Amino acid sequence: TETVEALLADVETRGDAAVRELAIKFDGLDRKSYRLSKAEIQTCLDRMSVRERDDMEFAQTQVRNFAIAQKNALLDIEVETLPGVILGHRNIPISNVGCYVPGGQYPLLASAHMSVLTAKVAGCDRVITAAPPFKGEPAPLIVAAQHLAGADEIYCLGGVQAIAAMAYGTESIQPV
Repeated sequence: TETVEALLADVETRGDAAVRELAIKFDGLDRKSYRLSKAEIQTCLDRMSVRERDDMEFAQTQVRNFAIAQKNALLDIEVETLPGVILGHRNIPISNVGCYVPGGQYPLLASAHMSVLTAKVAGCDRVITAAPPFKGEPAPLIVAAQHLAGADEIYCLGGVQAIAAMAYGTESIQPV
């Protein structure tokens, strides 16, 4: 707990400098910017086989369809309990969401589908994602999953530094 708290405080205090140091230390990745460019995202998409792309689109369609059904089940309510007394609730999506997609030895594509797609279906205005590198570079299938699900910003960052950067924000990452 103390170690994680210290890492969180470091990112909150020193921003991008702390993120870079921690990314080098824990992920072995040193970049000027940890946000992936459109060209880097396209490279990941281009590396997919037709079968991988078809499978990913199939999975995302299933997740999206269920998320839509879930959203449709969340109804706004307004009721007049006494004359002139109106009570109720509205379901309003939050505007900014940060989604962490675990990686490591086994990139977890389903985490991208489940988190990014559901946030987009819910109506969140800005959905950013972070996933650790895989073998020293952005994990191609995770990046593809994040992009195809609708992520607005994709970062190649892992662990505590990714969560802290999304939560607190840095000079280059707006907080969620």
